[in-house]
Amino acid sequence: MKINKVMSGLVIAISLCACAPKVVNNTLDVDQELNYCNEQIQKTLSRIGDTTMMPRNILAGQSEWNLVPVKIEEWTVGFWPGILWYNYENTKSEEMLEAARHYTDILEPLTTLPAYDHDLGFQVFCSYGNGYRLTGDEKYKQIILNAADTLATLFNPKVGTILSWPREVEPNNWPHNTIIDNMLNLEMLYWAAANGGNKELYDIATKHAETTMKYHFREDGSSYHVAVYDTIDGHFIKGVTHQGYADDTMWARGQAWAIYGFTMVYRETKDKKFLRFAEKVTDIYLKRLSEDYVPYWDFDAPNIPDEPKDASAASIVASALLELSQLEDDPVKAVDYRNAAVNMLITLSSNEYQSREKNSAFLLRSVGHKPNGSEINASINYADYYYIEALIRLSNLKSSQS
Repeated sequence: MKINKVMSGLVIAISLCACAPKVVNNTLDVDQELNYCNEQIQKTLSRIGDTTMMPRNILAGQSEWNLVPVKIEEWTVGFWPGILWYNYENTKSEEMLEAARHYTDILEPLTTLPAYDHDLGFQVFCSYGNGYRLTGDEKYKQIILNAADTLATLFNPKVGTILSWPREVEPNNWPHNTIIDNMLNLEMLYWAAANGGNKELYDIATKHAETTMKYHFREDGSSYHVAVYDTIDGHFIKGVTHQGYADDTMWARGQAWAIYGFTMVYRETKDKKFLRFAEKVTDIYLKRLSEDYVPYWDFDAPNIPDEPKDASAASIVASALLELSQLEDDPVKAVDYRNAAVNMLITLSSNEYQSREKNSAFLLRSVGHKPNGSEINASINYADYYYIEALIRLSNLKSSQS
């Protein structure tokens, strides 16, 4: 049973069940959830033995983080420093500042290497990007600018996109592949172009978004995971999946990347075609979303409702929709998107999805790579990153309206 109430322009759906989180005045207690994140971070910091490694995941049945080394092929290493920066933003704690600086600084060797793939944006902008935003450290700024230039070397002007996985070209016969995840890495290029970097980075990012918008989606707005292009004349060859159920299905996290990515591109370009497209990819997601606001790992997986849910996709979309609601030129859509984001956070903040005493992550029930059998019903660092980012965005939104 759900009760919808209107308060301060928001319709907040409150689930009346044992798993419902604590609510205050018919809305989510954002401060309480941010305090919860801080408590979980403190637990993690007290339990990490090797501070040269990054927490990546806690698999089903485990209680401690699996740590990964800082290496160029480990795409998730920027999320833990990013989590610490967001927590520092919330707490203003000197201890948290010190931890955020430490885990950011150990990424520096990655910033001096040639581009391994598109994930340089995830690695650098989630860490150094947040660090520079909060401290103004000029060293961080230069590292971001250098990383943006490195990422741009993967841009193929004949195709009009950044190459995602150079290592997948030969074994899969994908002459030039671009994955939908790559939309998130454009933010670093836009930022660099606006902060002293090469102005051509803006054009590269926008061309990538335009090409992706043209070829990476089906008519209904659902995304392929991978778009494959020819390197000779740049034509689109096919859309396939790597982590979804099948080539023609809507992989939840892929659609989440699309929602977040095109929202960000509209913010940076102010071009209404990107806003309209962000709406399109959002609306198909929301139309097909399950009642608890957390998607199954693939919207077309064959055994729904006995398929795993993916909290990471819900976290990404919640954060994206809070921003999209602020950029919207349609006030009805703005309220709808904000409502949806808050409802996602209410569900994610319930005992069904929060880790609480089970482990020191924020969230349970994320899915990394289901076809590969990896990280299923797991706690994963990027789910936590976008969860705390969404909470910070909601907190800032509430503050601006008070």
